[in-house]
Amino acid sequence: MKFLKDKKVVILLAGRYAGKKAVILKYFDDGTSSRSYGHASVCILAKEPRKVIKKQSQKKQNKRSFLKTTVKTVNYQHLMPTRYSLDVDLKTVFTNDAYGSRENLRGACLEANKILTEKFKSGKNRWFFTKLRF
Repeated sequence: MKFLKDKKVVILLAGRYAGKKAVILKYFDDGTSSRSYGHASVCILAKEPRKVIKKQSQKKQNKRSFLKTTVKTVNYQHLMPTRYSLDVDLKTVFTNDAYGSRENLRGACLEANKILTEKFKSGKNRWFFTKLRF
């Protein structure tokens, strides 16, 4: 699909993370030898940060602004594209080495967590970091 490109924000429609927002890392329109259908590797915002107000203590603000990410390969049928794109470079974090072993992937997810947390604290792309209500 021509509109599913890198850095595009999508919503997952099926599975454990249904209703969660994600960013496309890599896309395979024609599929691969192991997956013959169109699919994409996505970084999912598994846990969104909660609302923070000024009168909360700094410790509580840090705890509530916590977010969690994970990575999955998802069929195009289970993705709903949005009009938003996220201007973060997560491709450098998720290289072929990261997909090699579980420990490397975990380290890459932690690195992505740091990058997205900085993005959240800068106040940009506010829609991406809010919980989807439906």
